Amino acid sequence: MILASKPSRASIDAFIAAQQNQKFSYPETGASREGAPRGYTVDHNRIQLGVGAGAYEKAKRAVQQWKMFDMPWINLCWSDTPIEPGATVAVVASHLGFWSINAARIVYVVDQPTTPQKFGFAYGTLPDHSEIGEERFTVELNPDDQTVWYEIHAFSRPGKLARLGYPFARMLQKRFARDSKLAMQRFVAGS
Repeated sequence: MILASKPSRASIDAFIAAQQNQKFSYPETGASREGAPRGYTVDHNRIQLGVGAGAYEKAKRAVQQWKMFDMPWINLCWSDTPIEPGATVAVVASHLGFWSINAARIVYVVDQPTTPQKFGFAYGTLPDHSEIGEERFTVELNPDDQTVWYEIHAFSRPGKLARLGYPFARMLQKRFARDSKLAMQRFVAGS
């Protein structure tokens, strides 16, 4: 959904409420566990956040608090949404003088306390999202060298509106991945 001005809290809440009972906008729900289905653009981004169990715990806390969305041009509504299947959020973005609001729902949670330790979740697009697909956000503690990694794995294709401006939509996806990695680095380094 494209807007001329930043939406109010009440309009965002109404938008999220309207999405609560909507079905996912793609049939391959959960496919990001294994990779990506055919017919989608795949994005894979990974960055080291630190070393050791302390850094891993900070990274895990960052995911639980949606810190991967801490960037000036994005508002995650709402960051107190629990990381659990079925939780619905809205992503409000500012670009080129207008605003967009997109709905997504958590499909599954990754909570692997055994080696390698891994935590995160995947969310999928709902009908009122400019893209169609799924995105997984995970942090991992590598058992061999104790490095901590943040990974974004996504598969997507443009929705109706995004098809009109596909190069711009791809640019925003790449910008999000870059800024998300930096947001996670900042949180782990500074908390």
